[in-house]
Amino acid sequence: MTQVLLVTGPGGAGRSTIAGATALAAVRDGRRAVLLSAAYPFHGGPVPEGLHAPRLDSGAEFRSELAALQDRGAALIGMLGGRPLGAEELTELPGAEQFALLRALRRAARAPGADLVVVDMPPLHQALTTLALPAQLRRYLARLLPAERQAARALRPVLAQLAGVPMPAQWLYEAAARWDEELAAVQAVVEDAATAVRLVAEPGPAADAALRTAVLGLSLYELPVLDLVANRLVPRDSADPWLAGIAARQDAFLAGRDPDLPVVRAAHLGRDPQGPDDLELLAAAPGMAPAGAPGRPRWSVEDRLAADGVLVWAIPLPRARKGELDLIRRGDELVLAVGPHRRIAALPAALRRCTVSGAALDEGVLRVRFTPDPQQWPRAR
Repeated sequence: MTQVLLVTGPGGAGRSTIAGATALAAVRDGRRAVLLSAAYPFHGGPVPEGLHAPRLDSGAEFRSELAALQDRGAALIGMLGGRPLGAEELTELPGAEQFALLRALRRAARAPGADLVVVDMPPLHQALTTLALPAQLRRYLARLLPAERQAARALRPVLAQLAGVPMPAQWLYEAAARWDEELAAVQAVVEDAATAVRLVAEPGPAADAALRTAVLGLSLYELPVLDLVANRLVPRDSADPWLAGIAARQDAFLAGRDPDLPVVRAAHLGRDPQGPDDLELLAAAPGMAPAGAPGRPRWSVEDRLAADGVLVWAIPLPRARKGELDLIRRGDELVLAVGPHRRIAALPAALRRCTVSGAALDEGVLRVRFTPDPQQWPRAR
């Protein structure tokens, strides 16, 4: 599959510019790249040769999707006495940008002819909620419209002929099936081994707290971080004491980084980047052309039945603190909250036949202990 690089960072850190520089650096490195960005970092200039940068128009996509939905449900709307909305009446609703971005990501990742897709994501927290949307919505659909309820589907065409219109339940299940198929395709791209995240930050105390929370959230969704772009670095040897102070704070920030996290240094241009020429300067920074995706921080099940009589679910959560963790078992799912982030994950098959017997956070790994249920593990001792 095509490599996908999701670029995000704290608001105002210059992530859209770095996304453009990343795509340009990949092209200069001989790769075919696609850039998905609503900000369009070329500032009206021409798109460099070898780079495909389609404009994302979430308003037009929203109107197109809603019009198609109305067409499919025209008979039902008429039966209920409703009147379809005209194209001129449709205005974009909150959240349309995220859905448009995810659809564009799915199309670009599956289309032939590209080696790398660079996605200019929203700021950190919004980026995480956007990437979590496909799996969350699929879970909602499965709970609200379970597949087993379609057992009587064979009768619905007969009822539809008698009523003269498609039956509402049939239309609803068909729509849900289409949504689930599309969401599954997007989820597959997000969870693919070729997908990673590039973080962008302007070094400083505020960025440190934001990045710690971001890395936690990314780990919660098993999304690997490729590297950190330290943006707008000022010269270290400036004679200006004000600039020297900024440089010292930036160096202190970088010195405290995780040594396993590569850092790409992007110099301050002394002005706001404008157009392809400034992007060329940023693209020339060593490491700006992304390497291959790192390994994903997978959750693994450790078999300690022989030694301790338990199975352990090991969940990497780097730099997590005990006080910001919350853990609840609900049926065959685990609800895990880390700070502002929350994920509902399905238990592996073996753990569904166990009860939770404890959990501990040690060196950035949350280990949840599961004891086999004797009624479901008849041979367990």
